[in-house]
Amino acid sequence: MAPNDSAETTGSATSTTAARRKAARYVVPVAVAGVAAATIGLVPALADTGDPELPKISAQQLIEKIAASDTQQLSGTVRVSTDLGIPSLGGLAESFARSAGGETGGSSAAPKDRLTELASGTHTLRVAADGPDKQRVSILDSAAEYSVIRNGDQLWAYDSKSDEAYHATTDKAPDAEKRDEHTTPDGVPTTPKALAEQALKAADSTTSVTVGGTAQVAGRDAYKLVIKPKQGGSTIGAITVAVDAKNGVPLKFTLSPSGGGKAVIDAGFTSVDFARPAASSFTFTPPKGAKVTEADEAKAEKQAEKNVERGPEGLTGLDGFAGGEGTKVIGEGWGAIYAIEAPGAKGLPTAEKNADVPPAAQQFLDSFGDKVTGKFGSGTVFKTRLVNALMTDDGKVYVGAVTKDALVKAADSAAH
Repeated sequence: MAPNDSAETTGSATSTTAARRKAARYVVPVAVAGVAAATIGLVPALADTGDPELPKISAQQLIEKIAASDTQQLSGTVRVSTDLGIPSLGGLAESFARSAGGETGGSSAAPKDRLTELASGTHTLRVAADGPDKQRVSILDSAAEYSVIRNGDQLWAYDSKSDEAYHATTDKAPDAEKRDEHTTPDGVPTTPKALAEQALKAADSTTSVTVGGTAQVAGRDAYKLVIKPKQGGSTIGAITVAVDAKNGVPLKFTLSPSGGGKAVIDAGFTSVDFARPAASSFTFTPPKGAKVTEADEAKAEKQAEKNVERGPEGLTGLDGFAGGEGTKVIGEGWGAIYAIEAPGAKGLPTAEKNADVPPAAQQFLDSFGDKVTGKFGSGTVFKTRLVNALMTDDGKVYVGAVTKDALVKAADSAAH
């Protein structure tokens, strides 16, 4: 029988907490530019040939195994599927960019712009790593390939479809606490290891962590670490991380919603090799004739766009919701809700209020918005399968990986 350790770890155990923190700190990024993501079912992409017979292991021992992993080199293919329950982001992003004042400038190969594509749909990635400062990830399409290559302090990105390249000089081997502004955005899924890192960071006294048996992933035996919220009201049902039984490397990451149905995020290796990749994997020379954009030039163009004066009721009124002095946290752990004061205490702009709101953007917002009322007044809940947000008509925003009812309850409590 496969191991099934039902003993929970809690944040009250100092050694367990230290192990989790160590795991989060020492998990080697296998993503270009220090990506530490977490913010993403489908028919499983990985062959499952039955549960292997493995020695029993506790949840704490498995977390410590991840932390102790000294794997520095690997190459392989990763399949990532993200189903947040929202329309494809590609055309929508272009619509918002046009409404904000024309072309966005910069390069179509810039990582911060291109890697956000991974936030929806299913993608096949080819990855390689040789230590913390040599990484490569390529998004494979049917007729094109997009690659980001880091080699020391040099970062290149190339889009074969547009024949455009992007170049930046970055901090060497940036860690999760210090990311270079030219590299990749937070929340972009690339490998199970990067996703597992954030899941372990979230594990505290509000979390149940157990061993849920074994699996075989990409031809390798693995233990399944299962992470679940103890609290009610979270949209997250469980996170399952398949951990290589031999070297402690996370091979597969699956986030299941509390409401049931297919996975919100399913990312795993379909093939993996822990030998040192060829040195040529981390070298890049732009093809002859390719348009090359330097990071500093792109930054200057984007800053110039930000300085363009726009009307107060346009889509730029949505800027700044991400936080700041007006942000408060209600609750803790998996049930934490961020309460944000909207700029100017204005509600969401609509086509009725503002002709500058493009029809595509309005249709997108309306497609997953529910009108709600409570002691706080009235507002709209914009929902995905993972993160939900309540925007009140008087311009307050409540957002978290929680249910609609939890958001309304938080808004009601804040109204007193």
